[in-house]
Amino acid sequence: MQTKRHFLIVLSSFLHIGWTLLLLLLFGVIAERIYTYAEYIATQNAKTSVNKDLAYRTWVASHGGVYVPVTPRTQPNPYLANIKDRDIDLEGRTYTLMNPAYTLSQMMKDYSKLYGIKTHITSKFLLNPKNKPDFWETIALDEIEKTRDQFIEVNEIDGSEYLRLMNPLITKKSCLKCHAFQGYKVGDIRGGVSVSIPMKPLYRDAFKNSMLVAVAFLIIWILGLLVIRIFRKKIENFIEKHDALYEEYIYGFVNILEKRDTYTAGHSARVARYSKLIAQEMGFTEDDCKRVHKAGMLHDIGKIAIPDNVFLKPSKLSQNEYKLIQEHVSISYEMLNDVTIFDDIKEIVRDHHEHYDGSGYPRGLQGEDTPMLAQILSLADAFDAMTTDRIYKGRKTVQEAVVEISKFAGKQFNPLIVKSSIKVLKDIIIDTDIHQNPSSLLEEERFSYFYKDSLTGVYNEQYLQARVSTLRKFHSVIWISLGDFHYYNKKYGWKHGNQVLESVAATLLEQYKTDVYRFYGDNFLIMTDETPSCDIQKELENVLKIDELILHVKSATLESIDTKEIKSIDELLTEIF
Repeated sequence: MQTKRHFLIVLSSFLHIGWTLLLLLLFGVIAERIYTYAEYIATQNAKTSVNKDLAYRTWVASHGGVYVPVTPRTQPNPYLANIKDRDIDLEGRTYTLMNPAYTLSQMMKDYSKLYGIKTHITSKFLLNPKNKPDFWETIALDEIEKTRDQFIEVNEIDGSEYLRLMNPLITKKSCLKCHAFQGYKVGDIRGGVSVSIPMKPLYRDAFKNSMLVAVAFLIIWILGLLVIRIFRKKIENFIEKHDALYEEYIYGFVNILEKRDTYTAGHSARVARYSKLIAQEMGFTEDDCKRVHKAGMLHDIGKIAIPDNVFLKPSKLSQNEYKLIQEHVSISYEMLNDVTIFDDIKEIVRDHHEHYDGSGYPRGLQGEDTPMLAQILSLADAFDAMTTDRIYKGRKTVQEAVVEISKFAGKQFNPLIVKSSIKVLKDIIIDTDIHQNPSSLLEEERFSYFYKDSLTGVYNEQYLQARVSTLRKFHSVIWISLGDFHYYNKKYGWKHGNQVLESVAATLLEQYKTDVYRFYGDNFLIMTDETPSCDIQKELENVLKIDELILHVKSATLESIDTKEIKSIDELLTEIF
């Protein structure tokens, strides 16, 4: 119970941290979007402003400029002195011509004072020195000359951030009245209109919105913590009410193991049966026989904690993987140790991999230091492993297994137990259908994790090597080889070579569905219960259409060939083809 409470505390802490980090992440994303939206608003304002300026300028230009009364504010433009009739007298008042640029610059001054938006008409070839570009405007003018499009950037002016936009001024026919002498032609970029939107007010609004979002998230965070607390309390109550039913849960775990790997599930049941038979032969009490049977049913319960890529691996384990598998005995002990009803079998389960000579695990016990029922379970476990087919190792007959057990008397096994076990195991009938080969869609998918070729999706060379001795159950074998494939890869590259392999595999899978293998890089093998199709070579040639490759297709029936003694792919090819 304490273990469960500790687990709940850890889980609760994890949920607290996870919930907090999740909301912080979401808040960060939303806050960032709010500030990004502020820049979007500034951009739209800048575009609106410049469009207004350009519309006004176009109107003035379409009228050839406008005449206004000469006042202290609107003095004659000295840069238009070359224009005839720049100044005219009308009804006793003097009027001066204001060209589009002059009127626009006047309006920009007023607009800036009223709304804080800085606007400026500028050019690299000045008619009016007041229109001299600043550093950023010089860069922007260079850019719009290249792109003939607006240039937008956040930049500082006097230490404050502004969204700055430069819009190109394209010379029109009406512009030549004032600027023809500068050498401009229609279509030339004469300069640009610069707009600078202050970001401070927009950032201030964004901060306010972020604070509102932060308050909302704080409320949601508190509510989430309350839900987690309520959830934890309900789980604690549930555990307290149902702890008495833990034995049923343990057997449920055995059922889960059966669904994960039918071989392992059958193994547990067989080991339990063999253990009970040996214990009965040795004269143990009925209670002890029941104990060792129950221990046999649960002896591998800890494997539920072993990662699937190790526990479900249908090939031989590596040294590191084997060490990981060894952890299951300690895990099993810990699981059973949590419930008092399993006190009578937990040590049997923990010690069933100890050896008589002290070379076993997890504690390296020697001789009689290992409980006798655990020693019985150890022998029964080994016997079942010997008499069951594995992908990487064929099964032994019962007689061969009995001989093997006798060899290890005094080493791995207690001699007294060996003597009794031979009597009861020599007549055991083994179900020859017990194997690791996939027999359902679920198991096919598990096999694909270990044995599917990642490029083509067919079975890989490792699986073919493991199955060469089991071909006798098929009617025919087809061997496809791509001649000169090395030179094709060298000429066209690995990418094209991979595409060829994928096309071949897809064609073979479409025709034969399964039992298609890729080996030695550019070779394929098909195991089939059907008579080989004579059209397979034509189909592949139609798919490939590559003159550089020589397609070799060979087929053979297996009716008269004994494949049981074949140990390698090379032996298989030599024997059959």
